[in-house]
Amino acid sequence: MRGIFHFRTSSSPLGPLEERVLEELWKRAHPVTVRKLVDESCNDLAYTTVMTTLDRLFKKNLLRREAEGRAFCYAPRYTREELHQQALSETLRQALDASPTPSLPLSHLVESLSERDEQLLDHLRELVEAKRRQLAAKSARSANNGKNGKGKA
Repeated sequence: MRGIFHFRTSSSPLGPLEERVLEELWKRAHPVTVRKLVDESCNDLAYTTVMTTLDRLFKKNLLRREAEGRAFCYAPRYTREELHQQALSETLRQALDASPTPSLPLSHLVESLSERDEQLLDHLRELVEAKRRQLAAKSARSANNGKNGKGKA
């Protein structure tokens, strides 16, 4: 699969060590050095293994890093929820793009929801209605701007 996260620069999925280190970083409120991470929560891993893993996550654009003396401090660039949202959005985009009929993946989604939980279908309906209202309001603003001459260059 090409690019799980659209903002990632690497097409490879996260490996188990990358997932583990990212989980450890999400537990922390502040950026952390390799040494601190090894000493406090990854003491079964070699320092160089943790350093390489953090560097790979940074190169995949999943971490921020800043110099602190001779070391780097690392922190997640995205929350767990943001990362999951991006992964799901990319997966849905790929499914829609690959399908001969755009409604096919959506009908499968609705079918799987109806089998799992009727409340999720109700929530999906509310989300669709809210999105329609948002698009209608945006369309009305664009039409008004065009009438008033604000949309012209």
